[in-house]
Amino acid sequence: MTSGSAPSLFLRNATGLVKGWSGFDAFIYSFMSVNLVTLGMFYSFLTFGWVPDGSPIAAIVISAIAVTFLAITYAGLIAVMPRAGGDYVWQSRVLDGIPGAVSGAVVFGIGAFLVAQALALGDAVALAAGAVGVAGGALLGLRRGGIGFVLAATGWWFILALWAPIYGAILTVEFVQPVTALAGLESVSSFFGTPDGVFTISLIVIALVTGLVALGMAGYARIQRASLYVGLAVLAVVFVLMLVSSQADFQRAFDREASSLFGVANAYQTTIDTTATFYGAPFQGLDPLGFGPGTLALVPFMFFWILYPNWGATLYGEVRGAGDFRKVLNGMLGGIWVTAVLAVVFVLLAAKTFGWEFFQATNANFADTFYGVADAPAPIIPVWGYPPLLASFLVDSRIIQLVIVVLFGAWFLGWAGTLFLSSTRMIFAAAFDRILPEAAARVSDRGVPMVALLLIMVPSVVLSWFYAYNADFVGLTLDATLVIAVTFLGSAVAATILPYWKKELYANSPLARYSIGGLPLISLAGGVTTVILVWVLVEWLTNSLYGIGVGNTQSIIFLGILYGAAVVLYVVARLYRRAQGIDLEAIHAEIPAE
Repeated sequence: MTSGSAPSLFLRNATGLVKGWSGFDAFIYSFMSVNLVTLGMFYSFLTFGWVPDGSPIAAIVISAIAVTFLAITYAGLIAVMPRAGGDYVWQSRVLDGIPGAVSGAVVFGIGAFLVAQALALGDAVALAAGAVGVAGGALLGLRRGGIGFVLAATGWWFILALWAPIYGAILTVEFVQPVTALAGLESVSSFFGTPDGVFTISLIVIALVTGLVALGMAGYARIQRASLYVGLAVLAVVFVLMLVSSQADFQRAFDREASSLFGVANAYQTTIDTTATFYGAPFQGLDPLGFGPGTLALVPFMFFWILYPNWGATLYGEVRGAGDFRKVLNGMLGGIWVTAVLAVVFVLLAAKTFGWEFFQATNANFADTFYGVADAPAPIIPVWGYPPLLASFLVDSRIIQLVIVVLFGAWFLGWAGTLFLSSTRMIFAAAFDRILPEAAARVSDRGVPMVALLLIMVPSVVLSWFYAYNADFVGLTLDATLVIAVTFLGSAVAATILPYWKKELYANSPLARYSIGGLPLISLAGGVTTVILVWVLVEWLTNSLYGIGVGNTQSIIFLGILYGAAVVLYVVARLYRRAQGIDLEAIHAEIPAE
């Protein structure tokens, strides 16, 4: 890109963003994105009971190995183009010509397949037919940059708004309900189980996250660091409690607290018996070194938690030393493997202290009701058996129990900014490329794109309302991970072809010296990641166990609406800019400014 061409293509010669993070800050963001407590214990470990013949430890290790290839892929892309916007920038600059056409055909072929399922199921025929028409017609209008915008806007903008009530639900079950239960505030705890309470907690999360992101990169980094230190310290305390306590100790403690807090007698054995009756058999015990027949079926569940070490990819235009492949890769690998090791330790301690049969049973007992499984028995205790809460019962002191649960809130606080921070940079980058209104590319004195923040905040409020007051909307939250995985797939394909399709760009990057057997490392990692993500996506879409694709008509239609909206937005922007004499294809042929 020449200095003379920049003003006529992009809004300005520099983004205005500030390099406010060190490599360590980027590692913390990756570590908090692959969050053992907020995501691992809730979104993945909660599902162990649904595949009782699978080995959780093996599934965790396999998933961590698989995501390692994703980390190598993304570290390579960052080293080649360390720009704000991440996936959007890479895909819009690499997936052009034949690769772009093929990628577009594949994406919309999948969309057509999903719509065909909706038609076969006989629901929303008019809407499904309309989605086919929109997708098919808009595909003809996609040119350079189009597929990148569609995938990134859906993955980093539209679907991120759906994460707001997800974060709210996690804050409720991991903080609000345990704290209020321990404090004897039953009416407050009950309120947050009502639709009004669900909407209220989502609004609280949105306000909190907006405030955190408005601090700027440097300001939020300070919150992250403090949260990391507090979170690891209290996790160590809980691990020690679990290590020095026996299963008999825990059973007595759980029965004592269930009776004291909730008036439930013999709660430990009742939980096991009730769940065993519902499933027709008790859950199997844990074989830490085994490989049960259901282990691979657990891996797609693990991806709901461990898929995100690259969550900060859109932010690397604001990270010092982002062009250093090894530094970026080490940060992401640390996020994966430190978390994986802690997860394995937790599983072993849970099996030893809680008893694996009980831990499986109490999670399934809660999850069945939470996700609306037909005829599922009511939870034995009215709150989720949040592992830090269970561990705190080992100390017969209400004050210490409260302290443990409150301090575990650091894991949520350090993670909360991930809701909006990464998505604002994708919106910013698209505005910098003139697809979105220029206002979204303006930054504050702290380097915060405030209008971009507003553009993710408002739809988050809307979707939070639907989540709170429409019971069927809860099941759509599983789409949040699927859409992001599709976006990652687009970048994996871009990474695979990068050395061959953009030879000069690759040859001039620090990544060019990394190869294995004469093949570019980024192509090998990208190819493996592509295969892994395709397998996971097929499993999610075709296996009813995961509740996303086959058998979930609303999920299918919702996906069609999201991708259709992104296509329409791109086509409208393209036509509008053409009328202004602005060529989006020329913009996407250049690398944006730092």
